Amino acid sequence: MSQTTYELKAELRERVGKGSSRELRRNGLIPAVIYGDKQEPISITLPNKEVTLRIHAGGFMTTIATIDVDGKKISVLPKDYQLDPVRDFTMHVDFLRVGKNTEVNVEVPVHFVNETKSPGIKVGGVLNIVRHEVELHCPADSIPEFLTVDLTGAKIGDSLHISQVTLPAGVRPVIGDRDFTIATIVAPAGGTSGEEETDEADKA
Repeated sequence: MSQTTYELKAELRERVGKGSSRELRRNGLIPAVIYGDKQEPISITLPNKEVTLRIHAGGFMTTIATIDVDGKKISVLPKDYQLDPVRDFTMHVDFLRVGKNTEVNVEVPVHFVNETKSPGIKVGGVLNIVRHEVELHCPADSIPEFLTVDLTGAKIGDSLHISQVTLPAGVRPVIGDRDFTIATIVAPAGGTSGEEETDEADKA
């Protein structure tokens, strides 16, 4: 499931525009917008330091947050953000309101486990990751923190597909027309190790 929720305190933003946004950033605040759930968008300001820390902590785009806007608490999911490419602070954030039946598309990271139980990796094979993240369609309150791919038994030449990943109830990949590859086990650049060659000779 998605990571533990957190709360951010915000204030309504009366003025909009580039000049207003620059002034906010000089004062340690960032502009943000809350939209969706068939309601009017709300322009707000948030503390830059706290939001930037949340972004760099990981899981920002897959964790539901509560935004306290002058005492009114709104459940949201971050949908987009912009970082200054030079100074590495947050420029703007878009949030999507989430209700009881909200469904979203999110990019969820992939974790690989049991590398020591992969015969291919044991003999020098390399894990070639095709997708570090997988886009999923899921209920907003059931976003997986990550997907787990088990490498147990994987040999050189094997491909690991989305069908081999256990997904929570109600969660499905956005790509639904094919069993796409997440990773493969490939031979090292110099060829397979002597151990694997010996194994193949024994089978001959």
